[in-house]
Amino acid sequence: MEIASVPFGSCTKEHQKIYQEWFNLADSDGDARITGNDATKFFAMSKLSRPELKQVWAIADSKRQGFLGFTEFITAMQLVSLAQAGHELTPDLIKTAEHIENIKPPLMEGLDGLVAKTKALTINDHSEVNGSVQLHPPPAAQWFGSKSAKKLPPSAVTSIVDGLKRLYIEKLKPLEVTYRFNDFVSPFMTNSDFDAKPMVMLLGQYSTGKTTFIKHLLRCNYPGAHIGPEPTTDRFVVVMSGPDERSIPGNTIAVHAEMPFSGLTTFGGAFLSKFECSQMPHPLLDQITFVDTPGVLSGEKQRTQRSYDFTGVISWFAAKCDLILLLFDPHKLDISDEFKRVISSLRGHDDKIRVVLNKADQVDTQQLMRVYGALMWSLGKVLNTPEVVRVYIGSFNDKPVNESAVGPIGRDLFEKEQDDLLADLIDIPKKACDRRINEFVKRARAAKIHAYIISHLKKEMPAMMGKAKTQQRLIENLQDEFGKIQREFHLPAGDFPNVEHFREILNGYNIDKFEKLKPKMIQAVDDMLGYEIPELLKNFRNPYE
Repeated sequence: MEIASVPFGSCTKEHQKIYQEWFNLADSDGDARITGNDATKFFAMSKLSRPELKQVWAIADSKRQGFLGFTEFITAMQLVSLAQAGHELTPDLIKTAEHIENIKPPLMEGLDGLVAKTKALTINDHSEVNGSVQLHPPPAAQWFGSKSAKKLPPSAVTSIVDGLKRLYIEKLKPLEVTYRFNDFVSPFMTNSDFDAKPMVMLLGQYSTGKTTFIKHLLRCNYPGAHIGPEPTTDRFVVVMSGPDERSIPGNTIAVHAEMPFSGLTTFGGAFLSKFECSQMPHPLLDQITFVDTPGVLSGEKQRTQRSYDFTGVISWFAAKCDLILLLFDPHKLDISDEFKRVISSLRGHDDKIRVVLNKADQVDTQQLMRVYGALMWSLGKVLNTPEVVRVYIGSFNDKPVNESAVGPIGRDLFEKEQDDLLADLIDIPKKACDRRINEFVKRARAAKIHAYIISHLKKEMPAMMGKAKTQQRLIENLQDEFGKIQREFHLPAGDFPNVEHFREILNGYNIDKFEKLKPKMIQAVDDMLGYEIPELLKNFRNPYE
């Protein structure tokens, strides 16, 4: 099973030209998006039933963004055509349809007349400027009775992500600024954080096959990839889509407005010199960005301290990533002190973690059974959760499975496990919008608790004398203060930050300079979580529900 993206939106050039005309006609406000309202008016011409159109939208908007781009629009039109031909609409229909690019455009009653009128008006509606003819195509919105033919303002909400951006700027960011959330927890968010492609981070000790795993998925090398038995990847490498093959240094990426990595500047130049971006054109990278990390050190190597906060960087990426893969190989099952710290820094992101037992064909079936048991035992001690983490077994490289070691049963097992993992990766783009909402809500809850902590510490400070002693006492008894806040505001203990980490940052601040509690700001975030986000999701759900 390959992870190459499903050929949604593939069609002949002739059909693409037709679909582009239709797309422009259906797009009521010229923002290159077909909203639910646009769809209900345009798709009605197909004369399909409401349940069929509901299924068309659900399959085409597989990422649940609340709108259709041009590629998704083509998919929708192909589904309409297949439905008109009598096919039952299922999510696998496009995948299994033969010669998908040759599916003829559907019959849309009355559409040809509208297209002809549009072309005629485009040619006739012109004026001369400096002796040259200027064409002014009329907005397609008028065909569907739109109230306004004007373009939407930049602040308009035409998708779930747009709505989250607006809510962040208007409701959440003021709270973060007031209580210095960016200094203690996470840098302020930018547009690129909302618009970034889903990310997958690979973690593991050196030579467990992280770089080879990415190569295996891409089926080619990427710029800057080095593979060897020694720790070859000595830096964080973001592998992402780009117009050509090139490597970009860390300092350049960190100041790039269109990339979501500006927050990494807080880790300083020592880290940025060990960070780079590897760009190349690739269909998989159009959907997913990979983060290759330096091998986690073990034994004597741990004693050589890194020049930057390694676990801090891992924690930063963990918050941004959609999936975290922990790679082990059968000969490196020990979890070093540094690896323990790394896994601990993933706290709060347990739902993103998957474990890969790579190079599993290097041992026979009996040894593999023992290795699997030993790995589960080691992970159980470090992850410290009663639930069993999902472990995928396989050999993720371009070589055929060593059947002499694992036998035919082992080969079948590897194939099924690899298919399961690849299916998990294929689902990432589809779940990206849901994940973004989840992370936004998680951030809002964290910002609220942070505001309670900061304002509580400020309230405990005396008005005049003994400020230094009180500050020292508060810092030393931070765990008790967290308990007081939890009881006073009825907050869950699991949502509070790590005490040691918070204490370390707090030492550099004057608590007396903090802000008092501002109930209106807290209420605004509560209203956002309780009413505005649910309303946003309701507005951009399937229009046929």
